Amino acid sequence: MAVSASLTPPPAPLWQRAWPHVLAVLFFVVLAVAYFAPIVFDHQTLAQHDITQFQGGAHETQQWAAEHGHEPLWTNSMFSGMPTYLISVHFPGDLFVFVQKAVALGLPGVVSNLFVALLCGYVLLVALGVRPLVAVAGAVALGFSSYNLAILAAGHNTKSWALAYAPLVLGGLLLAFRQNKWLGAALFTLGLTMNVRANHPQITYYLGLLVAIYGLIELVAAIRAGRLPDFLSRVALLGVGALLAVGVSFGRLYTTYEYSKYSNRSPSELKVLPPQPGQTSPSARQQDRDYAFAYSYGVGETMTLLVPNFYGGSSAMPLGKDSHLAAAGLPEEYLGSMPTYWGDQAYVAGPVYVGVTVCFLFVLGLFVVDKRTRYWLLAGTLLSFVLAWGKNFETINNLIFDYLPGYRSFRAVSMGLVIAQLAMPLLAALALSRILRPRPVAVPPGAGPAAEPVHPALAKAARAAAGTPAVVVESADNQLRTRQLLYAGAITAGFLLLSWIASLSFDYASPQDAGLSQSGFTPQLMTALRADRADLLHNDIWRGLLFVGLTLAALFFYLKGKIDARLAALAVAALVLLDLWTVDKRYLGEKNFQNETIVESFQPSPADQQILQDKDLSYRVLNLGNPFNEARTSYFHKSIGGYHGAKLRRYQDLIERQISQNNTGVLNMLNTRYVIVPPQKQGEAEQVQRNPGALGNAWFVRELKAVASPDEEMNALSSLNTKQVAVVDTHKFPDVKPATYADSSATIALTSYAPDALTYRYSAAQPATVVFSEIYYADGWQAFLDGKPVPYFRADWVLRAMQVPAGSHEIKFVFEPKEYKIGNTVSLLSSIGVLLAVVAAGIFGFRQRRINEDNDTAKAA
Repeated sequence: MAVSASLTPPPAPLWQRAWPHVLAVLFFVVLAVAYFAPIVFDHQTLAQHDITQFQGGAHETQQWAAEHGHEPLWTNSMFSGMPTYLISVHFPGDLFVFVQKAVALGLPGVVSNLFVALLCGYVLLVALGVRPLVAVAGAVALGFSSYNLAILAAGHNTKSWALAYAPLVLGGLLLAFRQNKWLGAALFTLGLTMNVRANHPQITYYLGLLVAIYGLIELVAAIRAGRLPDFLSRVALLGVGALLAVGVSFGRLYTTYEYSKYSNRSPSELKVLPPQPGQTSPSARQQDRDYAFAYSYGVGETMTLLVPNFYGGSSAMPLGKDSHLAAAGLPEEYLGSMPTYWGDQAYVAGPVYVGVTVCFLFVLGLFVVDKRTRYWLLAGTLLSFVLAWGKNFETINNLIFDYLPGYRSFRAVSMGLVIAQLAMPLLAALALSRILRPRPVAVPPGAGPAAEPVHPALAKAARAAAGTPAVVVESADNQLRTRQLLYAGAITAGFLLLSWIASLSFDYASPQDAGLSQSGFTPQLMTALRADRADLLHNDIWRGLLFVGLTLAALFFYLKGKIDARLAALAVAALVLLDLWTVDKRYLGEKNFQNETIVESFQPSPADQQILQDKDLSYRVLNLGNPFNEARTSYFHKSIGGYHGAKLRRYQDLIERQISQNNTGVLNMLNTRYVIVPPQKQGEAEQVQRNPGALGNAWFVRELKAVASPDEEMNALSSLNTKQVAVVDTHKFPDVKPATYADSSATIALTSYAPDALTYRYSAAQPATVVFSEIYYADGWQAFLDGKPVPYFRADWVLRAMQVPAGSHEIKFVFEPKEYKIGNTVSLLSSIGVLLAVVAAGIFGFRQRRINEDNDTAKAA
């Protein structure tokens, strides 16, 4: 009995439709928990370098908030003082902190990072109509991309969160333009809200580039199809959502924007740094480029997306007892961390690897996915490569750096590969979905009219049940898909084989090898190390060929009717997971976990304990052991150094021009009372030296000297007697006049200390100039004399100074930036707006979809 193809079956019950999604979410929980099992079951912690440094830098702020119920927006624990905007600050107006907690399901730290990345990848693909099992495979590809795990190992948690929520933005974008604009706008707004509030502007910027490319492609398509008004209406709807999303994080963005004007992400006011011996002096613009392009991915290194160990993997790679280095006699204790990476970057924790299986499906997607989508994702991937190459592709990247708005604010351009990390798995998942759709089967002549599309295996079974020959003639479409599958496999395997051929000409020498030789690496050990690098590459090539072959076989058997779509999807999902999981464990594995918590790792050394005996309100400490790349000292003391990627620009200049030259006058004006000297020999302890020249919290100078430019001010510090003379750039502060003072009996003392409020009491027989050993930052610091606002100015390049009247008076500095108050208010209003807009758009979108479904049913009837 024939059943009319026009009859539409009734929709399945809600619980039945929801069940696959519930199982998917549970599966993601299991995956995240299994990967971080030592955290969940053994109560260990992940040794995250940057999180440890963050804890050191944020300790003063967090401790003060716990003890006083007030979170200061300024800390004196790093770099002699800086805002806490990019360290640790909370905005009560941001209500989406509760959404973050809800989505994370109460999972521990990094476990929730991975879970949310998987969940958002799944939502992206389900929103595009991809079947649950294929969506799981795509989510695994997005969530387990090696960079996601490597950044967690390094402690880049904000970057991880920003990447985790990026698929929601893309899902909303595609849904809004391709299907339901209201549901798409709701998802887009929610995803962008969470992405932006993760507070990693560089990741959001790269995501914005991918969105912009999509917008351009859709604009061209809309113009060609005469759909421009509809296109503009959807853009307007998403634009409103984007404004609300940004508004939720307006407090963070506004304070960060203001701080960026003064940070080392902005150009120096100085002309050029002194040239190194035998070198010409670079321009200021070139210095900025060099800083931004310091971590540039090599052009050939891009092959790591396909072959993880193409350039050796990691700068600290564990090698086994069967390695060439072990055979060459290197002691076993050194094998656990060897510099197998031989590219040009100074240090890498691991390669950016999206998976050889994903790369194969990505190539397949270039054949089978619709043109607009594949052109968009291919363009995004290629742009990603170009941006990541940085100095290795200067012709284009110099132009991008100079003219692309906002781009020069970022560093580590190798991070540009995150665009490919989003685009390639998405195209791969769409390709898999396309291949696994039921294909029409050609009907032999005389067999009657063609039926609805059906999988060859089902057609074969139906023919057998009817007693007809079980011979199935493949449709032309099925044959085309088979050819495309074989083409994609041949291209991917071809790249792998070309990699093997190219590897025969590599010397596997690293720019860092010279340092190894100086540290005692013999020529025999160096030869063994390079042989290990070659083996790592070759093993991954053969491994890649195996995964490509297995994936191709699963899809080929499906197209030939040997297995059904569910089994094929399950096989590919398992291969994607196995491929990425095993590579990820190389860079975030058992060695990365520790029994000690982060807080427990901050135990005061004997040197710290000695300094902490000094109970004065405020003084600074200089740790000579890598002072500007460690925040351990900041945990216990107010440090001259610290650890942060965005110091104040002027302080960075002071480090490069004066502190690094051991200018004691500058250290004295910063009130450096103690110096920690690292051990000179193994077994020795740190030594503490007290600096008798430290000038204290504030002092009166005998002379105020004027200069006319930043360079003159910096140069004056090189020989300045900072105790007696202060220097001011009158071009910046024209109301301040040079002066000399005869009163040597004036006194001043710090009477009250808080990170964001300092009170002094002074006595002077005549008007004078006082210099404070505090960093000048006019955007928030306000000065009061006996409770009345008074002006102050910058002296000695970075310090605060004030011309004061005679007599006995109180001076108070309070840090109350208007940006925080304004930003928090906007965040609160926007949070309410987003919640209302998302709910309203969601309700309207679901109603619209129900109306459309009812109309379709009526037409079918």
